[in-house]
Amino acid sequence: MKNSKTGLLFFVAAVIAFTVSSCKKDKKCSAGTGGNVTLILEPEHHSDPIYSQPDYRDSAFIAFDKTEFPGDDPSLYDLVVVGAVGTKQVTVSGLKCGKYYLFMTGKDTSIVERVKGGIPYDFTETEGTLTIKIPVTED
Repeated sequence: MKNSKTGLLFFVAAVIAFTVSSCKKDKKCSAGTGGNVTLILEPEHHSDPIYSQPDYRDSAFIAFDKTEFPGDDPSLYDLVVVGAVGTKQVTVSGLKCGKYYLFMTGKDTSIVERVKGGIPYDFTETEGTLTIKIPVTED
């Protein structure tokens, strides 16, 4: 009887130790700069890529720890990144894991109109590159 109580006590202690050590390994995500994640943001209008134009470059507006659309005003965002002319993406480097609101603007040359749109995005990766398609539409 003593051995079964000792065994049960050891088992319970092992489960508690494992649980506590597992909690320490959990990473806490807090959106922002200073990390090792790169986002490649690709605006798409009706599933067609939007290429950055010399007269209207694709732009990404990133809000940290937000899941709702903050609005069109660039001052409402924590980070603004402009894409290179002729590319179909905006690359944002040095982010930490967390919750973001990703908003983009560009010019659809097939209809010669400004397009914009955004999505909330949450990721737990602490390094690497993520490619995200951002649906955009006319004003």
